[in-house]
Amino acid sequence: MKNELLKVGIRKNTIHIPSLTNVEFSLGPLNESTMSLVANCSKLGYVFSEPLLQLINLQSPTYKLEILELLKEVTGVNKNWTPLVKQWNIPTGESIVDHVVTAFVNVFKTSTEGALPCGHIIPKNTFPLDRYNGCPFCGTPFDFATLDYIVDSSKLKVLGVSRDHDMVEWLKDLLASPVPLDATQLEDLKILVSCFGAPMNTEIKMKESLMVVIASLVEKGKEVEAGKYFKTPNDVLRYLWYQHTGFVQLVEPKTIIRLKKRNAKNYHLILDRQEKTAREAKDLLKLKFTRRECKLYAGWLNDLHMSAEKQCEIMHPKRAMWVRVIRALRLSEYSKKSGFQNLRQVLDVFYNETYDVWQGKVHHNKLKMDYIQTFKLLKERPGLFARSLFSLMLWFGPELAIKHFKEIIHKVPPRLVFTLNMYAEIYFSKSGMRVVKTMSGMTKKIPVNQLVHLFSDHELAKMKRLVQELSLELIVRNFESEQNDHSSMYIDEGLFNIPLAIGDRTDHIQDDSTTLMGTRFKVEGDRVRLFLQWGEGLPAQHLDMDLSCRVSFNDRVETCSYSQLVIDGCKHSGDIQKIPEQVGTAEYIEIDLNRLEDRDAQYVCFTCNAYTNGSIAPNVVVGWMNGKFPMKINASGVAYNPTALQHQVRIKESLQKGMLFGVLDVKAREIIWLEMGFNGQISQNLDIATVKTFLKKLDAKLKIGDLLVLKAESQNLQIVKDASRADEVYDMRWVLNTAAVSDLFLREVKQVSLSQ
Repeated sequence: MKNELLKVGIRKNTIHIPSLTNVEFSLGPLNESTMSLVANCSKLGYVFSEPLLQLINLQSPTYKLEILELLKEVTGVNKNWTPLVKQWNIPTGESIVDHVVTAFVNVFKTSTEGALPCGHIIPKNTFPLDRYNGCPFCGTPFDFATLDYIVDSSKLKVLGVSRDHDMVEWLKDLLASPVPLDATQLEDLKILVSCFGAPMNTEIKMKESLMVVIASLVEKGKEVEAGKYFKTPNDVLRYLWYQHTGFVQLVEPKTIIRLKKRNAKNYHLILDRQEKTAREAKDLLKLKFTRRECKLYAGWLNDLHMSAEKQCEIMHPKRAMWVRVIRALRLSEYSKKSGFQNLRQVLDVFYNETYDVWQGKVHHNKLKMDYIQTFKLLKERPGLFARSLFSLMLWFGPELAIKHFKEIIHKVPPRLVFTLNMYAEIYFSKSGMRVVKTMSGMTKKIPVNQLVHLFSDHELAKMKRLVQELSLELIVRNFESEQNDHSSMYIDEGLFNIPLAIGDRTDHIQDDSTTLMGTRFKVEGDRVRLFLQWGEGLPAQHLDMDLSCRVSFNDRVETCSYSQLVIDGCKHSGDIQKIPEQVGTAEYIEIDLNRLEDRDAQYVCFTCNAYTNGSIAPNVVVGWMNGKFPMKINASGVAYNPTALQHQVRIKESLQKGMLFGVLDVKAREIIWLEMGFNGQISQNLDIATVKTFLKKLDAKLKIGDLLVLKAESQNLQIVKDASRADEVYDMRWVLNTAAVSDLFLREVKQVSLSQ
């Protein structure tokens, strides 16, 4: 498990050193293996802090090699980074005419001269073959160059030390997180739980985190202990679905089938595989369980401490899924056995539908304009009251809704209160357009609530103010209610550019240091280089992933992609359509900021798409590089430099056909890291209006730095400029522990009603 803990540490900019290491040793002369490790890691863009160097010097050469190999894996230097075109920063001059002529020759076989290993014939005076590492017609690579990475003047990352007790603390932070974990955090949680187990007396607040803990216990044969974590029947359903599909959320079968079918759509009808893919998806989602598994799930459901009517009400929104699950698990059969009386009663109530649905009663009273009963019901479930507050303000009037909400706001999870503050500006706007992220990872636009047109701009502005004042008052009360004996605080300037991540968790893995969505990266030089690497470890096949960028101007949008390799200010390295055996392949795009700024460009959207049938391939790596000094391109076109790497993500198994992974603000010279899935075989399917709406949503979020200032004011802390003189230090290393960030602002504290 050492290597797995090293992975967790790297994401926090640390190297994990086992606690058995004697820390009393002072730093002596560095041995040869340590010096070799330091030299090799500097080529990858890493240097070691002095405490880390002291401890690494005590480790065995085997462990040092393990550290080096992991850093190579994270930076991807062992991957194939050879593009299709050599020296692709110089245009090859190819045109559509070259493709037409080449297609004609290959269809009618008018000549056999110039045949390539892929079988295609390249006529003379079309493509300059000496400029290509593969076939310019079909995009099959033949020649591969090694990555020659050397130490240069790019910025190096300083790695610190993490010990076993640090890992346990991170595990506690993840389990206690008051917001759902993103994909990287969930992977860390799996590793940490498998190594250390779930710490006793740690409350697990998020259902997704609970699934990981339960899966670990079941794997160790502790099914009875795992059963104690289930509180509702939907907890059991969520675990079952997690084991069957890998999704920690309850994404319904029809949604998975629909998305897989849509992803199999192709512009070329002969390549369209929608119906076949839909059938395959249905077959994969069929539920089949052994007798042992059926008995296990039946026992968990039978042991739930909840009335049958309450269980059925919770099951109702997923009734179609439950019908399938009940049949697949043979629950009707087990309910007739001795000891399963509770399960028998639940199934009887469920099938006879002798239960009330709370949401239906709320809707009924709302349509009757019976605000007394409506608010009485909503006060029973404060979280749902908070989620429907905006629509209730438009339906019954802002003062009435706010008055009743104040009575139970102390029972509302803090993350929902923050969300109300962030989205009031967008919701109460006649021209506003909301953006939501679905469970499948896709981003959708939602039109404005039509009821806003009943109110004047002055009345809508008042609604915004009421919500924001209400939420800020509660936030301040939370800070004031905490006992704090400190007197000073340090806040890193970079935290004022990072929004508090609520509702926009990432679905893909950040193997390097983790970053909150919405973080703004400063561009240090005049160029940004995008990269896409895919296919490592896969057999040779047609697997066409495309890297593109879309440049937005006031009156138009230009696209640099496989279909337009060069636009003014952007250059593409060439379209690769087939991956070679096992080693993978890569594409790049170079962006010239000076040229785009001269042309008055506003934004550049970074996208990747699956042109072939299906979603984006697993383990695709996308990101960007930049630096103060010019980035080199070698003779073979390899343009990857780990020391210039600024941010990257690894795509997990997903249902997304396309993904936006960054937006460059040309004038501000900042890159905004975000993750927005969209449907489309090409980058032109990305709706720029949706991107702008999503950016407004991020801008509306409260920034971590601003919240820390509010905390300092509420607790009478002096903000100092020197971190060494502060009692509380909030720097860029602290923000890497995203679970701890969420816990600081979103943990539940003892509150009182604001109406008192």
